[in-house]
Amino acid sequence: MTVARAHAACLIGLDGRTVVVETALGAGLPGLTIVGLPDAAVKESRERIRAALRHIGFPLPGRNVVVNLAPADLPKSGAGLDLPIALSILAANGDLSIDSLEGATFLGELSLDGTLRPVPGALSVAEVSRLEGRETLFLPTENAAEAAAAAGVTVFPTPHLGAAIAHLTGKERLAACPVERWQPVFMESDLDLREVRGQALARRALEIAAAGGHNILFVGPPGSGKTMLARRLPGILPPMSREEAVEVTRIWSVAGRLPAGSGLQRQRPFRSPHHGASSPALTGGGTDPQPGELSLAHFGVLFLDELPEFRRDVLEALREPLEDGVVSVARAAGARVFPARFLFVGAMNPCPCGHQGDPRVTCRCSQHEVARYRKKISGPLLDRIDLHVEVPAVPASDFHSDGDGEGTPAVQKRVTAARAKQSERTGDPRLTNGNLPTRQLKALVKLDAAGKALMERAVDRMKLSARGYQRILRVGRTIADLDGAREVQTPHLAEALRYRAVHVEG
Repeated sequence: MTVARAHAACLIGLDGRTVVVETALGAGLPGLTIVGLPDAAVKESRERIRAALRHIGFPLPGRNVVVNLAPADLPKSGAGLDLPIALSILAANGDLSIDSLEGATFLGELSLDGTLRPVPGALSVAEVSRLEGRETLFLPTENAAEAAAAAGVTVFPTPHLGAAIAHLTGKERLAACPVERWQPVFMESDLDLREVRGQALARRALEIAAAGGHNILFVGPPGSGKTMLARRLPGILPPMSREEAVEVTRIWSVAGRLPAGSGLQRQRPFRSPHHGASSPALTGGGTDPQPGELSLAHFGVLFLDELPEFRRDVLEALREPLEDGVVSVARAAGARVFPARFLFVGAMNPCPCGHQGDPRVTCRCSQHEVARYRKKISGPLLDRIDLHVEVPAVPASDFHSDGDGEGTPAVQKRVTAARAKQSERTGDPRLTNGNLPTRQLKALVKLDAAGKALMERAVDRMKLSARGYQRILRVGRTIADLDGAREVQTPHLAEALRYRAVHVEG
């Protein structure tokens, strides 16, 4: 009995895992049996494969066809195994040379006429294929540009099952997908910081947040410009590095959010989920966990407007990502760890009615209502937010002005220069001051006597935790970078402390 083998892959979290498709034809009643822990989508591939083979003139062999998906203890999911199963059946039946399937990985969902449809996770599959020495990859045309981003893999865009057969038999070769040259791209946006009226302090804080990757919280009455500022943050961020783009693309592809036919994602994500979102929607969920909003914002911006309106469990789910840059999701199918290193922006009113401290409108809230409203955001969560910024109501005199601050291009230039200094110090463009490990932070921030005295007084007066103390040092390092200073000086620390003076919790 001849056994034909084709290599494929399935997704476990964000990682590709190799699946060996083994097919044998034997005696018994004609039929197609698939074993090896297939899910419903894989089991249903029998009918898709049967119809596709018949459509191209290769009807299913009139024998007992057994397909084993190895390793047998690994759950197999998705429709991407259609193509390798079909090709292994043809090889077992003698319609293809068994040797023609060696050294290659096959991926793709079959339609009933043999057309290949795109599947999620092409970049992850390409990476595991390269790591295991299979440097040829056949997959749907719409996935080709994405997969080609994995260096060292020759990708053949395959529009149809018949085209794959023609290539493997040498009748008509497929053209390999060209590797797109990497070119950093600045965020495309029509939103300009110049449109923001007043708010000099908030604009400065936004620039610091962008330059160092610091989390920021805006507190102010309705209409003061909190959302306006947050939506202009992506425009002042530096372009993504190739390493960042690869990580973002993998996440979006596995989540099924990558536009068909696109290659690497070149612009930083901006995610703004509604306050009614559930905890699984943010962290990731499902029977086989998929990335949620926190991971979709990786290396980009996560904006939560009306922060106290989110459920308590949703807000508390932010703690681990804000601290460690990852999300851990445990389900019956297993535990998954998704990257989630984003720049967090929160916006909230100072009280339920929104007008506490607003000279134009009288606040109607009692002290109890204000305290209850603010307590929705826990102290540990606030402690992980570097910059707390008051955004006061805009004076009537500014309503008809054209804006009095710098535009996005000028601010973006300074932010990019500050990020370049950080990359030069650490050697990693993905590492910003906001997520510096403690050991590196101590090496990069050397305080003089005046700086130490200032920080000691601040710890006593502001009741700073050890985490809060370190976050102020990180913000001070970013302010020094924006000023072009080699060392963190007392004025830099003083400005950093200014952004921890807003007390939100009740």
